[in-house]
Amino acid sequence: MIKTMTFASMHFSIAFLVTWLLTGDIMIGGLVAIVEPAVNSVAYFFHEKAWVKWGLGPTPQH
Repeated sequence: MIKTMTFASMHFSIAFLVTWLLTGDIMIGGLVAIVEPAVNSVAYFFHEKAWVKWGLGPTPQH
């Protein structure tokens, strides 16, 4: 769990810094740092479902 939390912190920080540096706007940097990881989490969920459906990954354990 610690590894997951540190990775999430790094992801938020990178999203914030890159957007802030590109736009010069701290508010937009903060917004992107919140929205982008949330959208990626949802996309990852559907990506995993598609991966299993098309037989490209392990089947889920039930």
